[in-house]
Amino acid sequence: IAKYKPTDATTNPSLIYAAAKMPAYKSLVDAAVSYAKENASTPEDQLELALDRLAVNFGIEILKEVPGRVSTEVDARLSYDLEGSLAKAHRYIKMYEEAGISKDRVLIKLAATWEGIKACEILEKEGIHCNMTLIFNFAQAVACAEVGATLISPFVGRIFDYYKQQDGVEGYSKLEDPGVVSVTSIYNYYKKHGYNTIVMGASFRNTNQIEGLAGVDFLTISPGLLEKLKNSEAPLEKILSVEAAQALDIPKIHVTEPYYRWALNEDAMSTLKLSEGIRNFGKDT
Repeated sequence: IAKYKPTDATTNPSLIYAAAKMPAYKSLVDAAVSYAKENASTPEDQLELALDRLAVNFGIEILKEVPGRVSTEVDARLSYDLEGSLAKAHRYIKMYEEAGISKDRVLIKLAATWEGIKACEILEKEGIHCNMTLIFNFAQAVACAEVGATLISPFVGRIFDYYKQQDGVEGYSKLEDPGVVSVTSIYNYYKKHGYNTIVMGASFRNTNQIEGLAGVDFLTISPGLLEKLKNSEAPLEKILSVEAAQALDIPKIHVTEPYYRWALNEDAMSTLKLSEGIRNFGKDT
């Protein structure tokens, strides 16, 4: 983060788990354990509190390096628990505020299940900003915009992985990549209909996917791909724009709970990748 100086940064349980095993971050783990022992009595409560505090400790350190916001993810095991997600979000914000960090510098990261989307709706009305993650389906994205999510993270690479295997190919051209196509359709819909929700493409497998989304609101990019982009001298063409999106003929839809659930039911890729993502983040938590 210090090397590439991004505006914002995001975490997830898998990244936290990997970093927590590194000797360089042992002090953050020790501090979280000490905090939990001081503030919880039972072993179960201490474990939960230590994990929450560790996520916030990493967020605090990240905010020393970025001028913008950090995303801290709610326990994936709460992805279908509205009240549990709200309680966890409120705990995170309280911890950040106790450390002197305004809630405006924090994005609460929630899986874009129906329950996660409804939690987002409540939190945004409270002035707590949300990053809706694990987005693979257009209906998920529209529902997030309709409840006023600050930001969404559609996963380019995981969509690519699915269709690459299904189609038995090594890859796709820049603008025909299924993940790029998905994010492009979301971006165009948002800009056509005036939604303020930020589209942040995520989970990239190669620089072609990043270049295919040039012009999108935000991108979250791994250090390895940032280095490749830094070393490239190829011209970068702007692909997406508000003006081009507004000129498109895109009908507006309204996503209810039945609409959402049926849309995912009809989309094998999204159903698989959403549940798979939640399971894997749950394991790492």
